[in-house]
Amino acid sequence: MSTNDNTSTLKSTIDAVTGAAQNAFGSITGSTGDQTQGEAKQHKADLEHDASHATAKIPGFTASSSGAVTKDDPDRTAGAYAQTVGSAKETFGGLVGSESIKAAGREQNQEGQRREAKGQVNDYVSGVGDRVTGTLGSAIAGVTGNQKAQADYQDQHDGGKTQQRGAEHDIQKKADAEYDVSQRSV
Repeated sequence: MSTNDNTSTLKSTIDAVTGAAQNAFGSITGSTGDQTQGEAKQHKADLEHDASHATAKIPGFTASSSGAVTKDDPDRTAGAYAQTVGSAKETFGGLVGSESIKAAGREQNQEGQRREAKGQVNDYVSGVGDRVTGTLGSAIAGVTGNQKAQADYQDQHDGGKTQQRGAEHDIQKKADAEYDVSQRSV
């Protein structure tokens, strides 16, 4: 079970803005104490942001800094497998000079990419939904004093966040790989 004091992107943004304002105020008034405190808040905000986005990806699962672990959508796993098999077929077809095997491999690879992308979208949307539901439910349970429900909703939020971050991680990884390929072509 998680606690309500875990890091969030919103909290890190608020801390960054507060730190910048305090730093600017210190610069204007000549208060090195305010400047130092403002810089410390900005540094803390950077750390909170990094922790909020921290995920560990292992095949089929995502774990986050909140302790939540989520299983990837089955389309993501099946799509990745289809891409691997398709690439192997495409390579094999090229090696033996068979255009039909090569074309079948290319099609299987492309279908795997589509399927993996569908799974990523499903995980992202489901994660966002769980985050919103968990946040609202936790707030309502907190007002009513139902600590068990509040903890359950917080777990739902954390699971949704982990699921969303896992999809974001894979989407970013693919975008970075495509960018690297495009830069080699230049």
